Amino acid sequence: MLDNRNSNSTVSPHLIELRGLHKSYETPAGDFPALKDINLHVNSGEFVAIIGKSGAGKSTLVNMIAGIDRPTKGEVFFAGTPLNRLSEDQRARWRGTNLGIVFQFFQLLPTLNLIENVSIPMDLCNTIPFQERRRRALSLLEQVGIAEHASKIPARISGGQQQRVAIARALANDPTVIIADEPTGNLDSRTAGEIYDLFSALAEEGKTMLVVSHDKELSRRASRVVEICDGQIRSNCA
Repeated sequence: MLDNRNSNSTVSPHLIELRGLHKSYETPAGDFPALKDINLHVNSGEFVAIIGKSGAGKSTLVNMIAGIDRPTKGEVFFAGTPLNRLSEDQRARWRGTNLGIVFQFFQLLPTLNLIENVSIPMDLCNTIPFQERRRRALSLLEQVGIAEHASKIPARISGGQQQRVAIARALANDPTVIIADEPTGNLDSRTAGEIYDLFSALAEEGKTMLVVSHDKELSRRASRVVEICDGQIRSNCA
């Protein structure tokens, strides 16, 4: 069990909190500072849009929150647990039960049908009894409006439909937080709007949503907008 009694590790009242976060990458030209002194908190049930230009540090920021990468300096807390102090195996187990991640390029397995794709997180984390997994996968596909295609493989449906499947998969283990990194970057504006409608509905149901995008439409739907510029938070407003 982790010892959280360090003076810099006061238990946070927020679901997610970043304290004094820095992240640098080594390059042939020297260290590149991707994030600089980030202080940010997210409360349970918030729908937070993280916006900024390409290269601003948006994806690096969500990688810190998701425990995919470690900060060079500073700490990331989730419900009081300092993620950067967990081992790689501990962080992987934590992600499996606490986070659902939606990618820009869907990342569906091409040879599996939609039910099988949605079932993967349940199989990996063993959080849902085996006999209930297919029924839950079908229920999630119905929730995102694509149950009629459940037996098809990804190549047989559109890009927008594939992103709906990816969202259903992210919900498979009933995570506390959904993180989406440029989830509409490959979709037309009408389909992107439908995906944002789905995110809004999930937020209304109590899911904590962190969505990275350069799309201004997202700013109008989120409860709070965090703008990143050159690795720093430029604005943080409701």
